[in-house]
Amino acid sequence: MRLHRLFDPLLKLGLSLKRRPGKPEGVLLISAGGLGDTVLLAVVLPRFMELARPGESVTVLLRADAARMGFLFPPGVRVRAVDFRRLRDLGLRWRVFSDLYMAHYRLVVHTDYLRHPDLDEALVAAAAAPESAAMEPRPSDKHGARLAGNRRLYSRLFDSGPPRTDKVMRWAAFADFLTGASRPAPLVRLPPAIEAEPQLAPTVLFQPFSAVKAKQSPPELWALIAGSLPHGWRVRLAGHPSDLDKNPDFRRLLDLPNVEFEGAPFERLAAIIRGCRLVVSVDTACMHLAVALGTPTLCLASAAYVGEIVPYADEVTPANMHVLYSPMECQGCLGNCYFPPENGMYPCVAALDPDAVLASVADIIARGC
Repeated sequence: MRLHRLFDPLLKLGLSLKRRPGKPEGVLLISAGGLGDTVLLAVVLPRFMELARPGESVTVLLRADAARMGFLFPPGVRVRAVDFRRLRDLGLRWRVFSDLYMAHYRLVVHTDYLRHPDLDEALVAAAAAPESAAMEPRPSDKHGARLAGNRRLYSRLFDSGPPRTDKVMRWAAFADFLTGASRPAPLVRLPPAIEAEPQLAPTVLFQPFSAVKAKQSPPELWALIAGSLPHGWRVRLAGHPSDLDKNPDFRRLLDLPNVEFEGAPFERLAAIIRGCRLVVSVDTACMHLAVALGTPTLCLASAAYVGEIVPYADEVTPANMHVLYSPMECQGCLGNCYFPPENGMYPCVAALDPDAVLASVADIIARGC
């Protein structure tokens, strides 16, 4: 048994001996997803904020890396960042648990369908709020028994549908369950609060990098797209400098006369995206951000997340989103591909037709959306 599992009962005892201030107050929303999930959560967040009583605060607990997207949240929302990678460290675990317990929230809502009993669900237990809610968790062979035992943490549980359900649709249905409302799911669109950064020439943003390399289309395809753009148009190749270190074959794109590297952090990148004519991206946080900001966006996707993330459900897809992927019998595998890679790519990514990509780029540019 992991040491932190032995330690948690002692933590719980220690917390129970602490005197909490005042009466329970405030709403805590827990989201353990990554950057892309946080963009999509921002779209639905106003509906969860309705759970707060007049004068109550709303706090969103995020993974430390995902907190970089907290600038998308409505004004007044507090962000609490937790380093999930170190949460099994006993010293950090005690500090985080103690802070949550002493915050004395009235209501804790776990917003995730995919949960971990030692990480995000342990935070729900530490907060010890008088009211708590969650969706029934994603079925898990590894953690199923412990997740079932953790049902006692929640005063309300919602059956959000089958495992392969669009993420925004799932969240919207959960919010309606909690608030008693009944309304259509929202389009993936954020309020126009971010001002566009002016560009010196018509600009296209490329985001070819993914944490999962098998989702990346080859640099040759990106070079074809850059070469197909109208005369005078520029390309900003977005990413962290380490992305080029991990993918040295993409450096050749910077030798093209109309391509330059863009390493801006997400908050500034959002303003750059708002000023672009088009964003072409793999299925990653930058793609979700571009769609939500209203910029014409072409996603070069795998088939791994069909039915859950990309493409979005028709009901929540805005007109500026365009997705190309190669349908496969095995689509919706969530990245658990059992086929051998083709030139380092998922077979569904390798099957993308360059001519179809170039035609989509030309069509989006011509129509302006």
